[in-house]
Formats: sequence, C-alpha cells, structure tokens
Amino acid sequence: MAALNQLLRAASGSAVRRLISSLASEVGERIPSNLARAGAAVPIVSGNSAERGVQWVFLGCPGVGKGTYASRLSQLLCVPHIATGDLVREELASSGPLAVQLAAIVNQGKLVPDEVIIDLLSKRLENGGSKGESGFILDGFPRTIRQAEILEGVTCIDLVINLKLREEVLVEKCLGRRICSQCGGNFNVASINMKGENGKPGITMPPLLPPPQCASKLITRADDTEEVVKERLRVYTDMSQPVEEFYRSRGKLLEFDLPGGIPESWPKLLHALNLDDYEDKQSAAA
Repeated sequence: MAALNQLLRAASGSAVRRLISSLASEVGERIPSNLARAGAAVPIVSGNSAERGVQWVFLGCPGVGKGTYASRLSQLLCVPHIATGDLVREELASSGPLAVQLAAIVNQGKLVPDEVIIDLLSKRLENGGSKGESGFILDGFPRTIRQAEILEGVTCIDLVINLKLREEVLVEKCLGRRICSQCGGNFNVASINMKGENGKPGITMPPLLPPPQCASKLITRADDTEEVVKERLRVYTDMSQPVEEFYRSRGKLLEFDLPGGIPESWPKLLHALNLDDYEDKQSAAA
C-alpha cells in the first residue's frame, strides 16, 4: 500500500508527481477556456514526437461507451487507454485478498472506495512508466471530487470529454452487453430504436454482434442486471455533477451528446475534437 499512502499524502506528493511525470513531459498544448460548451473545437494534436501524448479523461454514465471511444482514440493518438473498471475486474479475477471485498461492492452497484481505485491506478501508471508509456486516456476516473483534486495535484489533465446519453438508452445498452469468455472481446446484442419525444431526438443504435467464433462463448457481466444498472446510474448521477462542474470551471470540459451508434457518433466526436483528418494522416504516414 506504499503507492497509495504516497498518493494520498497532501493530495499529491513529490514521489507521485515524479511517477506520473515519468509518463509524460510537461510539454504540450493547453486546452483553451472556451471548451465548457458542447461541440467546442479542440486544438489538433501535434505530430511532434518531442511532445508528450495527450492526457485526457473520459466521463460518462456506466454503459455510455467510454471504453469504446477512449479505446479508439487511444489507438489513433498512440497513448495508453487506462480503464479503472478493467483494473477492478482484473483484481476481481485474481486470488488477492482484495477480490472478495471488491466483489461484494461491485455486485451491489456501489462505487469502489477512492483508496482502492487510487492504489490500483497508481500501480498501473507505475508499470506503464517503466515501459516508456507517454500520455494517457483515463476511463472511469475520476468519479468523485476527491479523486479529481488528487489527480489535479499530480498531473495536468488537458481535456475532459463528458459523453452523454438518455437514461432509457443507457439501461438497454447495459443489459445488452456481452463479453467473449475466450478472447475477452466486448459486444452488444441490444438493437435500440427510440423515437424522439419531449424535445429529445430519436436514437438508433444497431447491435454490435460478435464474429462467428465468439457467438457461442458470450457471457453477461454479473453486475449487468436491471436493478444493479439503475442503481449504478443513480449513484453516478449524484456523484458526477460536482466532478463535471470541477472541470467546467477550469475550462477543460467538453460535453458531447452521442447522436447514435458508433458509425454516426465516431466522426462527429472526431470533429468535436478537431481530429477530422487526423485518422487519414496517420494512415498515410504508416
């Protein structure tokens, strides 16, 4: 627990600052103050190898697609995608003493305590730093003001992308999630087609079906039941508003309403991030 104690001390600590700084130098563009409005343009990522990778955070309700879009951007921008949910699941699958405690918390739809999340994250950053990783896209952290303050104290977050989606769509998406027990791939069997009402636009999201070799090996996460999903959404909503305001007041929050599934949302997200032609440039340079 040494890493945890260092990270919590004075909400920062020089040792942790050195740890995270080893992932990325303090060079790089800063996000302008006008990012608090949805759809604001973001300075395009520099291709200068002397600069560090982006240091971004993805916020959003469980099931909104943080992992999907963070993973795609991670590959596009060549920075690691670090999902705290994955860190928790890895710990759950281990035989460590923390696994039983975590299982009880997760299966009730409760938030994992700050101290546990911070310890898991600090170990992941330390391992990545030893491998020469630069920059990161965090997914699922921070979820509380305390976590945001700790993160702010130890590193510079360039941008916070807040993905938003109607609650009824989120519930359907979560209930449709499936994981391949063999390859670990994530899929979704839900076919969503909701009409617009009360000023809200309609949303269509086709299923993300697995390839034939995975079709018979799909499993459902233990916490993806309607009761647990709704409890997770309630808890997240209560906790998220202060965190959103924390980053909004610092001019780092980009709010993005998902208009539909990946084919419709991905190019619009790239546009909001001023990365419209970045994908083409990377392919041409390969």
